[in-house]
Amino acid sequence: MNFLFLNSARTWGGNEKWVRLSATSLQGEHQCYLAFRTPLVGRKIPVTQYMLPFRHEFDLPTIASLIRIVHHHRIDVLIPTKRKEYILAGIVSKICGCTNIMRLGIVRDFQRKPFQSFVFNKLADGVIVNAEPVRKKLLESGFRNPERIRVIHNGLNTHEIVELAGQQTVDIPFGFIVSSMGELSQRKGFDMLIRSFAKFLYSSGAQNAGLVLIGEGPSKNSLQQLAHALNIERHVIFTGFLDNPYPYLAASHVFAMTSMNEGISNALLEAALLKNALISTTAGGGIQSVIREGENGFLLDYGDDKKLASILKKLYEHPELTTKTADEAAKTVTKMFSMEHMTQEITDFCKTLQKQQPQT
Repeated sequence: MNFLFLNSARTWGGNEKWVRLSATSLQGEHQCYLAFRTPLVGRKIPVTQYMLPFRHEFDLPTIASLIRIVHHHRIDVLIPTKRKEYILAGIVSKICGCTNIMRLGIVRDFQRKPFQSFVFNKLADGVIVNAEPVRKKLLESGFRNPERIRVIHNGLNTHEIVELAGQQTVDIPFGFIVSSMGELSQRKGFDMLIRSFAKFLYSSGAQNAGLVLIGEGPSKNSLQQLAHALNIERHVIFTGFLDNPYPYLAASHVFAMTSMNEGISNALLEAALLKNALISTTAGGGIQSVIREGENGFLLDYGDDKKLASILKKLYEHPELTTKTADEAAKTVTKMFSMEHMTQEITDFCKTLQKQQPQT
């Protein structure tokens, strides 16, 4: 099959990482192509690619370019990964007669809006989600074809991650390191993490503990101001965006994911692989299928600063518990999130949907 992935992101995040993993794992047995918007995304996904404007949902130059790409490469399957692309890919698939399989990575409440219903029920031939709660919410929001939704867990390129983690040694001046990674935006809940970390520092008196936040985003300045206001700025490191964040994750002891809304975080899975104890908000997504409370990680509700601070203190005061929890987390993700399984699931789902397409 010939696949065309669409990604209109301006920054690098979980969706973009999924595209890279999927496209590179499918490449070889299949042919994969990428239509992208920003050089930051294009340079990190090593397949034949086309830079397009992606200005809006009905951008005629983008639609025309996509049609030319589909015809030139005889594309069988379009895989859009963001809301704007769902419409663009839907239009192109109807014109060209190819299969449109949308990828949805987080829980979204579409509230049965007519336009959203049209996008998912008329423009989508299928939907890939990364967790069962995402599938459930999509059905509750009015998607009428449950057999056209497939839960496919994200794969992990374990060898690449471990190799990249060993490429350099990072100098972090703390004996107990808590990390987190993602776009510095309100949805990711980094303000909750900083407040909780401050509570942990004051309650434990830990002078050798540090918080490392990996990523860029619109909330960076306000988060830095929050750390300053709480008088913990010397304990918090903002690395900015990193092409290779894995040495930092390998140096970390605990990874905290505090999102308001998430599917299954790629960053959390990668941190687990690199032997971090996991703490996560339930976030409405599928993380409950990964974390077993007290065995390989800890769960809490979004906004529960006090509980997060308490868990950090417990892990700080009991390093043997941190090590044991981290070891179990690594075993879990290695077993559940293989690249081979993800690749086979995507291929099987696409073939199934292609067979169901009306012949033209």
